[in-house]
Amino acid sequence: MPHAELAFEAIGAPWRITTPDPIAVEVAEAIETRIDEFDAVYSRFRADSLVTAIAGESGTWEFPADAAPLFALYRTLYNATEGAMSPLVGGRLEDLGYDRDYTLAPRNEVVDVPIWDDIMHWDGTRLVTTAPVLVDVGAAGKGYLVDIVAGVMRDRGVDEYLIDASGDLLHRGDEPVRVGLEHPFDPTQAIGICELSNAALCASAPGRRSWGPGLHHILDATTGLPTDTVAATWALAPSGLQADGLATALFFAAAPALSASFNFEYVRMFPDSRIEYSRSFPGELFTAESSHPGGSTGGSSS
Repeated sequence: MPHAELAFEAIGAPWRITTPDPIAVEVAEAIETRIDEFDAVYSRFRADSLVTAIAGESGTWEFPADAAPLFALYRTLYNATEGAMSPLVGGRLEDLGYDRDYTLAPRNEVVDVPIWDDIMHWDGTRLVTTAPVLVDVGAAGKGYLVDIVAGVMRDRGVDEYLIDASGDLLHRGDEPVRVGLEHPFDPTQAIGICELSNAALCASAPGRRSWGPGLHHILDATTGLPTDTVAATWALAPSGLQADGLATALFFAAAPALSASFNFEYVRMFPDSRIEYSRSFPGELFTAESSHPGGSTGGSSS
């Protein structure tokens, strides 16, 4: 079957939306408008965004309705990772050089990551802060924006698609797609294949945003340091929001700590190239050093 593709840049990353027929101009324009609305709220790289304003002073801040599921997910994963995954790492990321100007040069001062309940209270769509704080939703925000873009298309009659937001994927349709799992140490290689069907698949790896030895965007909020215990993760879940958030959370918590709150499949690769995966992950892995919780080992999952 022939396919059409809409390609564009958004929130600092290339996007591709594949559909059976070309996306109408008015739908593409609606997608662009909705992405800009999201960016105007959550981007810490924009001087005019809401999160930039929150970084300047304490107070009570009203968010749009779409914030409710995003912050609810963060709170659940914050608890499940014992505070390691937090939306309050923005100041520490800037301290390490990942700032609005992309200086990519760590500063001399050390900015501690605030504890959630010490500095902010979330109630539906209202955020109350007791001090200026730089919120960063990058660990789940792109996956959530994929869901939002999908909603824009569905509202306009586009029901079959594959959205690829630089590794955050959402598929809807009758024909599954086979997706390679990029090797974190060699992007020309894949460690396996995922059969993606009416679900979201998100990947995370330190190398996707790194700017120096040991410096990357996946921070442990309890230490303020980039994590080094996991090399890459893939999470398969019903929505982009869940898949993206879980892909980050898997750097800080084992799957059983997350499965109490989420229904998902996953793959984790460690720095020594060991691979851990869920028993029902839909695909295969190209290694003999794989295991799933429960004990047995093998080269693929089914």
